[in-house]
Amino acid sequence: MSNEKAVANVKPPKKQFKKGKMVLTIIMSVISVVYVLPVLAVLVNSFKLNTFVKTDTFALPFGEMWAGFGNFIKGMTFGNYPFYKSVLYSVVITLLSTALILLFTSMAAWYIVRVDSIFCKIIYYLCVFSMVVPFQMVMFTLSKTADTLSLNTPWTIPIIYLGFGAGLAIFMFVGFVKSIPVEIEEAASIDGCGPLRTYFTVVFPMLKPTMISVGILEIMWVWNDYLLPYLVLDIKEYRTIPIHIQYLKGSYGTVDLGATMALILLGIIPVIIFYLLCQKHIIKGVAAGAVKG
Repeated sequence: MSNEKAVANVKPPKKQFKKGKMVLTIIMSVISVVYVLPVLAVLVNSFKLNTFVKTDTFALPFGEMWAGFGNFIKGMTFGNYPFYKSVLYSVVITLLSTALILLFTSMAAWYIVRVDSIFCKIIYYLCVFSMVVPFQMVMFTLSKTADTLSLNTPWTIPIIYLGFGAGLAIFMFVGFVKSIPVEIEEAASIDGCGPLRTYFTVVFPMLKPTMISVGILEIMWVWNDYLLPYLVLDIKEYRTIPIHIQYLKGSYGTVDLGATMALILLGIIPVIIFYLLCQKHIIKGVAAGAVKG
C-alpha cells in the first residue's frame, strides 16, 4: 500500500515541466520590465518641460508639463554644431566599422580554421583573450597612438573599431567555419578557384547567418559608443550623436534635461527598430556558430 501511495504522489514530468516553465516566464517578464523602464522614462521625459523632468520624473506629460516637440527642436538646434552632422558621422563610422569587421574577421577566421597551425591557434586565442581586456587599460595609449597615426577622423577610426571588435567576431566565425564541409572548398579548388575566389564565391555566401548576427551586434555597439570617439576624434570638428548629447549644456554647466532626453530618444530609436527587425537572426547566427567547437 505504501508503494502505491508513493507512486500516486509522484507528479507527471509534463506537469513539473509546465510549472517550471511558468516560473521561468514570470522571472524573465519581471527582468524585461526592469530593462524597459529606463527607455520608457526617456520617452516620457522627452515631452516634458525641463522644470518637471526632475520633480515629476515618472509622471505622464500632461497639462502644464507638456512641451510637445519643442525639446526635439531645441536639442537639434542647440549651440553652433548642427545635429545633422552628428547623425552623418555616426552613420559613416558605424557602417565603415561594421563592414571592416565583417570582411576581415571572417577571412581571418576561415584562414585560422583551414590552416590550423600553431601560429593560427595563437592568433585565435589572442583574439579571444582581447574580449576580456578592459578598454580603460589601453585608452590613454590608444588616444596618443591614434593621433600619431592620424586615426582621429570618422574615416579612419573604423580601423580602431576593427581591432576592438575582432575578438567576438572571430570567435563566432571560427565556430561556424568549422561546420562547413571542407570538401566543398576542395571541389572549388579542383575547378580552378584560388583562395580568394574560393572564399568570395563559396565560403562568403555560406557565412550569411553569422554575418547577420555579428553585423547586428557590431552596429549596436558602434552606434551607441561614446568613450572611443570622445578620446580619439577632434571634438570641435567631429561629433557623434552620444558626444553631441553630452554637449547640451548652457551657461554655468546647466543642462536642459528635456532636450537631452529628446536627443537620447532620437539616438536609440534607430537601433531599437533595427534590433527588433533583426533579433531572430542573432539567435540563428549564434546557434549556427555553436555547431562545432
